[in-house]
Amino acid sequence: MNNSKKIAVVLSGNGVYDGAEIHEATMTLYSIMKNGANYDIFAPNIYQHHVINHITGEEMDEKRNVLIESARIARGKIKELKQFNAEDYDALVFPGGFGVAKNLSTFAFDGADCSVNTDIENSIKSMVEKGKPIGALCISPAIIARVLKNVKLTIGQDIGTAQAIEKMGAVHENTKHGEVIIDKKLNIYTTPCYMLDATIVDIANGVENIIKAILYDLQK
Repeated sequence: MNNSKKIAVVLSGNGVYDGAEIHEATMTLYSIMKNGANYDIFAPNIYQHHVINHITGEEMDEKRNVLIESARIARGKIKELKQFNAEDYDALVFPGGFGVAKNLSTFAFDGADCSVNTDIENSIKSMVEKGKPIGALCISPAIIARVLKNVKLTIGQDIGTAQAIEKMGAVHENTKHGEVIIDKKLNIYTTPCYMLDATIVDIANGVENIIKAILYDLQK
């Protein structure tokens, strides 16, 4: 078992259209513990870009904080991302959701010219410097592509997103459900999840595959 392994999970809010994708986030936490490891949850203490009505898809006239919204998924047990220290964790995982592209970065608006939140960038670089694995689900590989150079990854099969990722200097590989692309040089693990048309079963399988791959390699 991997009882000594501890994984940091970074959320981007609460809800697919303006925050973290809840199925992906929940399945990530479940898969980590199911496979014998433990986790801590982090989020940046910033305002969301906007708030979306998840029934109508329309923007709402209110402000919400990414850390506070992420705490809904974390059941209150969450830390501000500024507190993250790569020394304390064996791996780092980013579930998807539009919050990654709107709150953790500006990818939803600026594409290949996007910027990435400083705390997010620091967490990624600090793990890579220590040779520790990073998992990115759904759209999250976009921020990896922006922060790192010449990284191999996947967001599934979406042509426009793949082109933007390649414009940032990454190497994109098309994938189907459950497939995990591993950049062995940079220790980056990616899988498409809801970037493909998916059921919650597809998400569960994909997330478990990426967590198992990370934990397997940590045991080597």
